[in-house]
Amino acid sequence: MAKISHEFDLYGKHYVMETGELAKQASGAVLIKQGDTTLLVTAVISKERKDYDFFPLTVDFIQKMYAAGKIPGGYLKREARPTDKAMLNARTIDRPIRPCFADGFRNEVQIVATTLVADQEDPDDIIGIMGASAALMIADAPFSGPVAGVSIGRNAETKEFIVNPTFTESDDCDLHLTLAGTADKILMVECGANEVPEGQVLEAMEFGQQVLGEFCAKQQEFLDKVRAAGQIAEREWIFDEPIAAVHDRVFAHMDEMSAALRDADKASRIAKVEELKAAIKAEFTEEELADKDWARAVPVECKALEKHAMRAMIVETGERVDGRVADEIRPLMIKPDYLPLVHGSGLFQRGQTQVLSVCTLGMLNEWQRLDTVDPIEGKRYIHHYNFPPYCTGETGRMGSPKRRELGHGALAERALLPVIPDEDEFPYTIRVVSEVLESNGSSSMASTCGSTLALMDAGVPIKRPVAGVAMGLIMEEGKTVVLTDIQGLEDFLGDMDFKVTGTTEGITALQMDNKAAGLSLDILGRALAQAHEGRQFILDAMLKAIPAPRAELKENAPHIITMQIPTDKIREVIGSGGKVIRGIQDDTGAQIDIEEDGTIFIASSDNGGEEAKKRIEAIVKVPEVGEEYVGRVVNIQPFGAFVELTPGKDGLLHISRVARGHVDKVEDVLEIGDEVKVQVIEVDDRGKISLDRLDKPEAPAGSSHGRGNGGGNRSHSGNRDNRPGRANREGGRGGEGEGGRQGRQPRRRHNA
Repeated sequence: MAKISHEFDLYGKHYVMETGELAKQASGAVLIKQGDTTLLVTAVISKERKDYDFFPLTVDFIQKMYAAGKIPGGYLKREARPTDKAMLNARTIDRPIRPCFADGFRNEVQIVATTLVADQEDPDDIIGIMGASAALMIADAPFSGPVAGVSIGRNAETKEFIVNPTFTESDDCDLHLTLAGTADKILMVECGANEVPEGQVLEAMEFGQQVLGEFCAKQQEFLDKVRAAGQIAEREWIFDEPIAAVHDRVFAHMDEMSAALRDADKASRIAKVEELKAAIKAEFTEEELADKDWARAVPVECKALEKHAMRAMIVETGERVDGRVADEIRPLMIKPDYLPLVHGSGLFQRGQTQVLSVCTLGMLNEWQRLDTVDPIEGKRYIHHYNFPPYCTGETGRMGSPKRRELGHGALAERALLPVIPDEDEFPYTIRVVSEVLESNGSSSMASTCGSTLALMDAGVPIKRPVAGVAMGLIMEEGKTVVLTDIQGLEDFLGDMDFKVTGTTEGITALQMDNKAAGLSLDILGRALAQAHEGRQFILDAMLKAIPAPRAELKENAPHIITMQIPTDKIREVIGSGGKVIRGIQDDTGAQIDIEEDGTIFIASSDNGGEEAKKRIEAIVKVPEVGEEYVGRVVNIQPFGAFVELTPGKDGLLHISRVARGHVDKVEDVLEIGDEVKVQVIEVDDRGKISLDRLDKPEAPAGSSHGRGNGGGNRSHSGNRDNRPGRANREGGRGGEGEGGRQGRQPRRRHNA
């Protein structure tokens, strides 16, 4: 098999697509590059059809750390569970690929995308969509491609669109839009925006659809080369075909299904529908169901009956299964400050979807570090979304989050990120956890609203509250109906799931999956306008419950004090081996984080923070001549005693000044631990401090003359141990020891 390569340039980026050299035993394999970032995307299609009533597609995205010249963290030093980013990338490929397969196809399909090179400039997610599409086309899958993906960024200053922006270019964008689809229709949308108006988002979508067409055309040129080389072997596939006799007998129960669906309570409706399906199945004889094709066709047709009855009800009567009209939002229940003791909480319920969000504040050094191939090192705003099985009245395994939970959590995190204050204004790490307690659709949007309540209840000074609403679409019998606040059934059996979040000023996030034959920009525009009205309705209700963020943090939340010290004083605050800073933390109960630029963050839920601040100020303060201190003797030398004025700062009380009269040995007058009242009499240009003792006692009798004053003219330093070089050695270790500078600032600590 000969290697086939196709190179092209689009919108200032260079791309390469190759096949025929790597992974030749896969059904289809494509090496795809943007810049030097390189992905190997393979597709394998099982030879036999599976006895499923669904399409068994699996997408895996593997980010190898060697791609970025990194060694994985942890003890094993090898890639194990995919990172959150890798699982989100897999979803990005799956969502536009899945609806393009032919109905009735039941062969197992697995797509594996492996990052081989990550050049730290070009992301690896978007090109994976085009690589998967090309691999499937080479495998001659029953797939209506080519499909491509494209990222559209908008420069915040120039308002110019950037196609597939690099990480550096993305830093300057106020809009990040990901589109996937064919040359003439959009199948998937992901968007993060800094409160961008709906019209401008729609303009970006229109531009993105044009760009998608160009990438699909380039992909087709590559596939034409592969086909011309005879490397696409045509295959025959078997599909599940509708059985007319089964279809007619099942659809004869249309009126009964419509009646069963008319119930606002989810559990009651499901019970009625399942009872009807069981009754329909019971009408078929054992001999009929002994035929595998008939046995498979009956549940498929029952599901089709439910779908058609729900959709026909909406387009014919304008009524939804719970009695609402198309643009009506379910009843709301909004309760901020729901839990005691936590830093912030909010309960948000819309219909039968209920989410409890809880906010926790922490020090900046508690930011999340990310072990990925991307140049993003971590983030300080974190949102986690949990969807336990009990929220849908089911049993199931509890464990690590699944892809759906990661995707919904990422969407809610993206929705709130534009309104989160920066760390200069609010120097905290912020974590919000949304617990879905009850679900009947739109739980990710409920978690967005609940998270806004929790942040405001915690006193986080967000720019504006954010709300979200999920839009749906029914295209049936030539009619199109856009639905506001869809429930689970309308999501599952509808043509679109379009989630929109934003403030009164504009959109902060979008996510759309499309199952319809085509989705025009006109329909998208209608959905955005209807979502704007729904979002405003929800925001008004939220602001009645909590008009603004709390003016003060709650008592049990960490109160952070920020102070600045000269960088040359950091070593003094840390102390040898971290001794000084540990002592302050142990004595006051405060947490202290020192940055390289001398910024210090002190966190405490009581008055310990103020005490810690005073002690640090005392350490960095340069004593002035004439100031008086009550200090403690910490070291005794033949020439005098070192007295600790403040933690980590000593001065020398010369032997000639420890008492009135001649003193033979310092130990005759002072012992380590004694407290003495002293006055600063000199601070030299190197910061060395000389002291005089106030209220000197009389020198002890019996001191011999001619001894003890030999050190009277010695130079002295503030270090307790006068051995040369010790101060530098200890100070060097102090910066790395326990209690030393904590929370190194990453190059990219944000939620990109």
